[in-house]
Amino acid sequence: MSNNLYNGNLGTLSVDTLLEIIRIQTEVVQQGLDLSGVMFYVARKAEQLSEASGSVIELAENDETVYTAASGITENQLGLRIKAEGSLSGLCLKLGYPLICQNVQEDERVNKLVCDRVGVKSMIVVPLKYNDTSVGVLKVVSKEINAFEKTDIRILELMSDLIAASMLNAAKYESDELFQRATYDALTGVANRALFYDRLRQRCFQAKRENERFGIMTIDMDDFKAINDTFGHRTGDAALKEVVTRIQKVVRESDTVARLGGDEFGILLYKTQSVEEAAQLSDRIEAMVGGPFKFEAFDVSLRISIGFAIFDESLNEMEALIEKADREMYLCKERHKKR
Repeated sequence: MSNNLYNGNLGTLSVDTLLEIIRIQTEVVQQGLDLSGVMFYVARKAEQLSEASGSVIELAENDETVYTAASGITENQLGLRIKAEGSLSGLCLKLGYPLICQNVQEDERVNKLVCDRVGVKSMIVVPLKYNDTSVGVLKVVSKEINAFEKTDIRILELMSDLIAASMLNAAKYESDELFQRATYDALTGVANRALFYDRLRQRCFQAKRENERFGIMTIDMDDFKAINDTFGHRTGDAALKEVVTRIQKVVRESDTVARLGGDEFGILLYKTQSVEEAAQLSDRIEAMVGGPFKFEAFDVSLRISIGFAIFDESLNEMEALIEKADREMYLCKERHKKR
């Protein structure tokens, strides 16, 4: 392979950068990641390769784009919905080619409110194409102005090709399945982290507007590593699916059960009104999950730790709600260990 390749079709990308992109592509294939997994993995790598402050993948849904995978300074905005009109991402979707903004404050194409919220000063956006149609964007952002070069655009284009290949593999000929495949967990079939945060954000807005209460739960399996180490990963996967099945037997249809990653789960309790109601539901879920579980020749012990929080006048921000539920979950886990 001659140096002309690097200075011609691929711009001025270094050999090391190209080799890293090839390594990332190989890693994606070897791990057999689902579409959601590929998106999160590529978002992290795009941030690293372009030396950005953060990276996000936005998928188009109706007249909005949704933060479906994120890393760096955009990570806590997962699930955020933005009107396509009046944003650089929306313009990129419309035009179908990469766009660069070196100074947010001087660029009329960007959504300055969102940029200020996240702390973005400059960005690059490239389209994600499925069957020659732009269905989303891959974006890297920086906390500094003039942070990017043209070579960074080429890096993102190559990274977006990885996602496009995964889209083709995931949805084959059904383009309308893309959003669902990117927002649901492939193993358990429930919502993934992106969809959970999307619905949680929307519920927070609704609850504030209508002065309502609701709850969330965060759940972590106890000793999941021991299950994998003792019985193997097939048994571990079966245990994860069984936990979801048992949780779904207790919660209501209006609630959202999600796998947040690994052995972590979340529940959006859409109409739960009080701490007492959430505590009762928590006890029922813990009892249901803790029953005997047999997989093939193995008797597997299942147990979970649960934390919950109620959205009300005193706790009415999404981040604080999640932090409270996580804190309660870790206290529950400590009690289980002492027991």
